Amino acid sequence: MTITLVRGRYVIERVLDRDTAVIHEDGAVAVEGDRIVAIGSHADLAARWPAAGTLGSDRHVVLPGLVNGHHHVGLTPVQLGSLDQPLELWFATRMVARDVDLHLDTLYSAFEMIGSGVTTVQHLHGRAPGPIEAVEQAALKVIGAYRAIGMRVSYSYAFRDQNMLVYEDDAAFVARLPQDLGARLAETLARFRITAEEYFAMTARLAEATEADPRVAIQLAPTNLHWVSDKALEGFRDVSEARGLPMHMHLNETAYQKRYARLRGGGTAAEYLRDRGLLGPRMTLGHAVWLTEADIDLVAESGTLICHNASSNLRLRSGVACLNCFAKRGIRVAMGMDEAGINDDRDMLAEMRLVLRLHRVPGMDPAEVPTAPEVLRMASENGGLTTPFGAAIGTLSPGSFADLSLVSWDALSHPYLDPLIPVVDAVLLRAKAGGVETVMIGGEVVMRDRRFTRIDREAALAELAAQLALPLKPEEERRRVLARDILPHVRDFYAGYLDGEVREPFYAPSSRR
Repeated sequence: MTITLVRGRYVIERVLDRDTAVIHEDGAVAVEGDRIVAIGSHADLAARWPAAGTLGSDRHVVLPGLVNGHHHVGLTPVQLGSLDQPLELWFATRMVARDVDLHLDTLYSAFEMIGSGVTTVQHLHGRAPGPIEAVEQAALKVIGAYRAIGMRVSYSYAFRDQNMLVYEDDAAFVARLPQDLGARLAETLARFRITAEEYFAMTARLAEATEADPRVAIQLAPTNLHWVSDKALEGFRDVSEARGLPMHMHLNETAYQKRYARLRGGGTAAEYLRDRGLLGPRMTLGHAVWLTEADIDLVAESGTLICHNASSNLRLRSGVACLNCFAKRGIRVAMGMDEAGINDDRDMLAEMRLVLRLHRVPGMDPAEVPTAPEVLRMASENGGLTTPFGAAIGTLSPGSFADLSLVSWDALSHPYLDPLIPVVDAVLLRAKAGGVETVMIGGEVVMRDRRFTRIDREAALAELAAQLALPLKPEEERRRVLARDILPHVRDFYAGYLDGEVREPFYAPSSRR
């Protein structure tokens, strides 16, 4: 097969530890097919393969493909009419969202992710209305969009079978509402119900339909403790073990979810999962903001992973996860942008910069705060470990998938950057999405000089804009009225919900009990 050399002034192969990355100066990676076959100096690889084509130059930094470890939708909630709210209220206001073509919607965020160097996305598909056949068709549309643009995706449909709006049985909540409002809400919730058996069968069909595509993987997503019944949790444990499928589960995103776990089981959410055999290397916990000290020990001892979603936690008033606590326990932590980053987009470089700065607690000991290499590893190698792709993505090591980006060195260093600044720090502190010039996924260039090679971005966005310029459909209007009418009742439900619960300040791990 043909060899392509991807050259850079600096080629960042992988991160070794919190202070060290393997960097090849005036280096290159040799790509054959969809894999990296060698890495080293450009001179040595060019001599070894004199007829090879070359991508990049000595004015680029070659980065491992970044992994957005937690993603849901294309157009952001703000774009679709829902401002940031505390998470539990936001569930209600999200009902105002328009019905968006799933193919175009998925492409919209894929453009932004690839444009900031993301080559793999963990897509946690939210709700799709209708029977299981309609849900499966929705899943195939999302997967089809990623296949069309050439992006690597780990897809899972987020399963719910209880407590669809508030942290209480649906029938009990509906029964306390005014009769007309309760009937309208019950009708809406009924459109989003599938059984665990249907879900697991659909997951198996999706895996079979995509098994020949090396850029698509299917995994499991028990959405959150309050949304999943005990019977379904047991099914997730059994199916994950039997098929070797990883799971991704939101957990302890807010103090209200921490309280719910105590009301449900008398302990913490992490203890609840441990007692049911769900913690371990196949489980990734999304958010994990309100873990106790004992919970963090459980996660570390079990080999469970965590996905940190810093922007989302800030935007929805969820809190600040104790990333430094996770690091001290040796927990592998990935990084996700969730619905959208702090700038209401999917700029992974900006998200890395936020994470690097957010956790700089007061003090003098450098070991207490994240380093640039650590954060890069979160957004690359660790992200890969939360997916079925595992160690085959997230580094530029021989044998890995050829997923990488070329970042303009001039864009991040002009007019001057002192050589005292380490390369990884320079990238994390100064690189912008606009400086990501070319992206390769599976050995294929999917964006060259910031133009997508498979999809006409401008045409796709124009079509999306035209569809959303149409008047609201009756069902969209109905949901908007329902969101307005139900919000005060959701707010009333949570009044006093945290009474008796310890609400610790951020970064006070000694008080996390």
